[in-house]
Amino acid sequence: MQDLSYYEILEVSRDADQTTIKKAYRKMAKIYHPDKNPGDSEAEHKFKLCNEAYQCLSDDKQRSIYDRYGKEGLQGMGGGRGRSSAGFDDLGSIFEEMFSGFGGSSRRRQNPADMEKYPLDMNVDMTISFNEAVFGCEKDVEFKYKNSCNSCKGTGAKDGKLSTCHQCRGQGQVFMKQGFMTFSQTCPVCHGSGSAPSAPCGSCDGRGYHEEKGNVTIKIPKGIDSGNRLRVSGKGNIGKRGDRGDLYVTFNVRPDKHFQRDGNDVYIAIPVFFTQAVSGESLTIPSLTGELELKLDVGTKDKQQFLFRNEGIEDVHGHGKGDLIAQVNITYPKKLTDEQRELLSKLQESFGIESKPHESVLDSAIEKMKSWFK
Repeated sequence: MQDLSYYEILEVSRDADQTTIKKAYRKMAKIYHPDKNPGDSEAEHKFKLCNEAYQCLSDDKQRSIYDRYGKEGLQGMGGGRGRSSAGFDDLGSIFEEMFSGFGGSSRRRQNPADMEKYPLDMNVDMTISFNEAVFGCEKDVEFKYKNSCNSCKGTGAKDGKLSTCHQCRGQGQVFMKQGFMTFSQTCPVCHGSGSAPSAPCGSCDGRGYHEEKGNVTIKIPKGIDSGNRLRVSGKGNIGKRGDRGDLYVTFNVRPDKHFQRDGNDVYIAIPVFFTQAVSGESLTIPSLTGELELKLDVGTKDKQQFLFRNEGIEDVHGHGKGDLIAQVNITYPKKLTDEQRELLSKLQESFGIESKPHESVLDSAIEKMKSWFK
């Protein structure tokens, strides 16, 4: 996620308007907010990246600079992190909307009975082949999702009855001292709710949910790459009030035996016999969709590359196609017959090149020194 653009982090197109960007940020912030992912350093990191992306894209001036020069262009402005006070007010209002309980302040802890024990959005990983990623396909996704326990209404407590958490004494946070500093973190027992079951629910063993199996068929677009995510709306976990989150499928693409991918460009190594390289032959090479003709230059060099425009991978967002780059790897015979050696000698002589006995470099240097004293 670190290497993604701000648009990719928020999963919006480059021409998205402010309403779309704000909505996307609210969605991503809900997924990765530290209060919903206690102790998850990866979620915290992604949450910070979402903040950074939104702070830039929600400011027309910074967005314009970013679109033209990328993150480097924002260095003079603090790297996109130094927002005006109005920007921070906007972020604050979003958090008020996201984490307020029935119109209350975001700083006021929710009713424990209303707090979810798990994020509604969920992620599954899927490995696909190189060809499936290049050309797109349909896949069945099997997964397990959480469904709130009806017996305890998702609280994990017998008869839904909760009591004050003994660990944090109802504060939802525990405090630790380190030297002169005091740090707070979400209570590991009640997960910030301030309450815990007096007795565990017999139906869900105190978890507050049941795990159920799910299955959905997804259409994978052309050009998907490792690390890309696909959102399946309404197929995530089910909360206490029946709300259902989204399912995110993260892809891992297996490498191909012949083609090597770099973004939307594709590289292929072509073995070429040295006589073919010298004479500049035409070869038939494989491409993603069939075959192409590779016309070698006379005297083609080892590792020389030939470019085929628009023969690469179609961009997953529909922004054209990449290129195919064929790299020549010249091969030489390891053994020669007497006849082959004779033929090569004749060929060499035809170019006016004669094989002479090896002259010692040392002997040559000595002769040159002798000439200095004559």
